[in-house]
Amino acid sequence: MIANFALFFAFYVLTPLLPLYLSETFGATKDVIGMVLSGYTITALLFRPFSGYVVDTFNRKTVLLVCYTGFAIFFAGYLAASTLLLFTIVRTLHGGPFGALTVANSTMAIDVLPSSRRNEGIGYYGLSNNLAMAIAPTIGIFIYQQTHSFELLFWIALIVATAGLLTDATVKPKNTTRSTLRSPLSLDRFFLLRGWLLGANMVFFGFCFGVLSNYLAIYGQEVLGRTGGTGTYFMLCSIGLILSRLQGGKALRQGRLTHNASEGMLISLVGYTIFIAWPGDAGYYGSALLIGLGNGHMWPAFQNMMISMAHHNERGTANSTILISWDIGMGIGILIGGLIAELIGYAAAFWTVALVNALGVVLYFLKTRRFFLQRQLPD
Repeated sequence: MIANFALFFAFYVLTPLLPLYLSETFGATKDVIGMVLSGYTITALLFRPFSGYVVDTFNRKTVLLVCYTGFAIFFAGYLAASTLLLFTIVRTLHGGPFGALTVANSTMAIDVLPSSRRNEGIGYYGLSNNLAMAIAPTIGIFIYQQTHSFELLFWIALIVATAGLLTDATVKPKNTTRSTLRSPLSLDRFFLLRGWLLGANMVFFGFCFGVLSNYLAIYGQEVLGRTGGTGTYFMLCSIGLILSRLQGGKALRQGRLTHNASEGMLISLVGYTIFIAWPGDAGYYGSALLIGLGNGHMWPAFQNMMISMAHHNERGTANSTILISWDIGMGIGILIGGLIAELIGYAAAFWTVALVNALGVVLYFLKTRRFFLQRQLPD
């Protein structure tokens, strides 16, 4: 959990400020910013199917440490990138070790959890990256407001990532079954085909958070006229995430995964809707609390649902599948959000978020919930 927190802290401490960095440092336009930032997610997406196979086939701790080392080193590349082209190359390539690392780390977490506590344990494990996702932007924005130094932020990300690597080096994994019995050309080495609809549904929710996390700061500054408040927004998200564990922990212990998923996505839908429909302080900050609460319910439920459809030697593949789906949604959200913002405006981009979230909710209740109940495997 500590290493996972460090991983996502290093990632999210930069996320809301990179559009400002590209705009102020290189003079990039909104659509160019979207293209540059989406490259990271696209590369992570390309690496994740193979990383699931590698994690299930080779020594998981070795794979984990190699991926974490690569992830940490790339932050030094941001410090060295002096042109928009160099930054784009570094940012795009950085998605590779990030994609592999998130699969390796979450699979290792599943290995060290007792099976009787797995649903609850994954919920708390997921809370570590949810908290990083909420706290890191707050800290990053505060540091930037005080120093106006992007270089300092890149150094902080590098140091935190290195601390996460050292933490993961202390993990003592159990012996796990390797996936040596499956066909060498089998597609389910790279994607859990039994969970394809669950993954497709996650794309909708990844889209929404991709737009929100990357364009919130610049939307608040250019449209709402908020020179501050973004850090408070993400802090309220973290409070919602903490409350989700207090409220939803019992349901996870009891295995009521579809209940947690349903509750989470409906709460998130309300949050995204009031964010754009009610731009005052109450709607703005209230949406943060609701989106944090909703994602805190939904994410561990979806991850456990995917794992419940996988055999023990397919855990890496199951994790990579749900993360691939999230990446696809994030990448599409970043790219499409930037294009819509350039052509129509940021308000239109966030109205699109509310619509896409609503479509994801409809798909879940019409198809995905029944799909999961019919295909889950015995524990």
